[in-house]
Amino acid sequence: MGQGLSVQIDDSANQTLNKFDVKPWLFSKRKGSKNLEVYSCAIDVHWDLSCAKFGSGPEPLEGFYLAVVCDQEIVLLIGDLRKEAYKRIDATPNPSSKAIFVAKRENIFGKKFYGARAQFFEKGQTHSVSIECDTAGNSDPTLVIRIDSKAVMQVQRLRWKFRGNHTILVDGLPVEVLWDVHNWLFGNVVGDAIFMFQTRHSSEKYLWSSSESISDQSILSWSCSQGFRDSQLHGLGFSLILCAWKNE
Repeated sequence: MGQGLSVQIDDSANQTLNKFDVKPWLFSKRKGSKNLEVYSCAIDVHWDLSCAKFGSGPEPLEGFYLAVVCDQEIVLLIGDLRKEAYKRIDATPNPSSKAIFVAKRENIFGKKFYGARAQFFEKGQTHSVSIECDTAGNSDPTLVIRIDSKAVMQVQRLRWKFRGNHTILVDGLPVEVLWDVHNWLFGNVVGDAIFMFQTRHSSEKYLWSSSESISDQSILSWSCSQGFRDSQLHGLGFSLILCAWKNE
């Protein structure tokens, strides 16, 4: 709730056409609507977070809805209060429309251990993701990533391999893991490390080959926001982007 809600409409070339932000921590903004216009098309965004229930993460679990209406037709509906949304919004539902969960970005904090939870595949289980890396006073730190407490990846000689990628299996399916811990090891100021878990369908090609290291130029140009756009551009299944900050 503290991060707010952002709705952005892009064209097929991934250029932003319209965007607005909602600050739902203000009680008056927990429920409302917004009128937009894109290419002379009237677009209405309706949301209700007044009864939303939250878990340990920033996103609501239940008791909410967000709907996007285009030319009096609901083209996108997110949340579990679907019946309430249909009653309150004067628009026709589009039975063929379906929301696709493209990516999730989260800030995580710790000194040695960092954790998050995510569902990598639509019909898969929700897994706990833990990252272990102790760089304080350690001349040769090791990076360990665990899924449900099981170690699935270990990177030694981290000062030489502070950027890279590797493929792991989650729910029996491949997940590409990319990491950049340069700021942890060599940054002059306190910075974050970036971890990206990216799924793909069996028919899709690798975005990067797991047998090759990522070049400095490609990983430096990669950011959290770029991860979202790359997921949309390449049609990949899902991306979990974790920005890990050290608590000193």
